[in-house]
Amino acid sequence: MSTITDLKYLKIVLETALLTSAEALSVSALKKLFTEDVKAALINDLLAEIQQDWRGRGIELVKLASGWRFRARAEFTPYLARLTPEKPPRYSRAVMETLAIVAYRQPVTRGDIEAIRGVSVSTSVMQTLLERGWVEVIGHKDVPGRPGLYATTHKFLDDLGLVSLRDLPPLADLGTLVLPEVQPESVGETDAVPLDDEADNVIEQER
Repeated sequence: MSTITDLKYLKIVLETALLTSAEALSVSALKKLFTEDVKAALINDLLAEIQQDWRGRGIELVKLASGWRFRARAEFTPYLARLTPEKPPRYSRAVMETLAIVAYRQPVTRGDIEAIRGVSVSTSVMQTLLERGWVEVIGHKDVPGRPGLYATTHKFLDDLGLVSLRDLPPLADLGTLVLPEVQPESVGETDAVPLDDEADNVIEQER
């Protein structure tokens, strides 16, 4: 594939695959489209061209943690939402605070999360994050009991439209989402709000 015509056709194949895929596609996955050995550098160059071709239109090609995908530009989301009026999932403050701690302090154990929040972390909170695919256990801490170490996933970054953890906003920008760190002896104090009582304090998340 050395002629301009061949390169144009290769570009069309990449664009078609990305437009019809429901998931982000990595460069290694895109290489599987061809029987020939298409170099990753060439695919990246063509992806950059496709991205430029779609610039300024209602749909854009973006690079996420797990690969490339087309998506509607943010300013058109209110219009598209009218086609699917169902409400996005809502999560309790406990879930979102726990997720923020994992994202900014990872890897962390459940005990680490409890020390920061000042309250116990219910099993349902961790299960929600695991089922959503936003966190995973990446190992175990070398201490008695070998508690699991939690970290965020590529899906978490994809859902936020980020390439890497370096793209997360500064923790200070989250305001009061994450509670100030407390001393271990303060865990369980009467002024701490139990997780089960936080159900009414929800934060809406986009898919």
